[in-house]
Amino acid sequence: MTTRAVHATSATQPSAPGLGTGRRILRVVALAATVPYLTLKTAWLAGSQVGIPAGSVLSEPGVFFIVANSVTLAMDACVILLVLVLTRPWGIRVPSWLLTVPVFIATGLLAPILLGFPGQLLIRLLGFGAEPAGDGGPEPFLDPWVFNVVYTGFSVQGLALAGLFVPYARERWGRRWLGVPEARLPSSTGVVAAAAATAGLAVVAVDAYWAFGGTAGLDAERAAAYSAETGVVSAAHGLCALAAGAGALLLARGGELRTRWALGIAWIGAGAALSWGTWMLIASLGPQLDGGEGPAGAILLTYAGQMITGSLSAVVLIRFLTARRAA
Repeated sequence: MTTRAVHATSATQPSAPGLGTGRRILRVVALAATVPYLTLKTAWLAGSQVGIPAGSVLSEPGVFFIVANSVTLAMDACVILLVLVLTRPWGIRVPSWLLTVPVFIATGLLAPILLGFPGQLLIRLLGFGAEPAGDGGPEPFLDPWVFNVVYTGFSVQGLALAGLFVPYARERWGRRWLGVPEARLPSSTGVVAAAAATAGLAVVAVDAYWAFGGTAGLDAERAAAYSAETGVVSAAHGLCALAAGAGALLLARGGELRTRWALGIAWIGAGAALSWGTWMLIASLGPQLDGGEGPAGAILLTYAGQMITGSLSAVVLIRFLTARRAA
């Protein structure tokens, strides 16, 4: 009787994902990609000036920067925990919400970097990069190599995490996310999706305007700092807002449409719009690295628009996933 009980209990538990050579390599790559950022943040918290040029505001960090470095250090350390959850036998038993929320945030924070950083590298390769500041210009707050090292690490982390999460989700949740033919979400969800798409289009219009050199709504300093590289950043965030709105509409539409791609688009777009909008809005409330007065009102409204777009799209995502679980 005891043996039967043990077998019955084991049968109700999901089995651990089998790791092939590819996923083992991705695990090592993802863990290694966290080392540069964690090393830099730890060094700065310990008082090191590595990567910080003379005259930078970071050379004498205040409480805000110490707290910011500590928070971002902890955030990147969470990547290590995510990798272990996605690749260790005990990870399959982690509650769904405890895994999907951090993955959603990580996806959102890394997606614009994966879009924008390669674009910036290509622009530099083609000779359209920003010109270095001349005498009398603002002092850079970090050496250029720091950005290259950090964003390369973030890009590798994003690709490796995606390569680990997709097969994990397929093994754990199977066809639950594929949708049901002729199944539509309630009309109220369609209204939320339409609102997400409307807000997303507004953000896209503003970001596209700034990406191609528009200056309305920008303070004089930001307008003067425009380059093809900064334009790529605006374009990347605009694309993410567009994905959030479009993905929400596709999920709400339902019907015969297979929802795998719609789910992926909405997941990435909503995560990016919500995570970056929130992050940048919080950062704008603290001391500015250049000592200025902070972003103009139009920029703050854009951050708020990203948050609204991402939040509404996330609501559609939650309703979709809840409906698939019930089905």
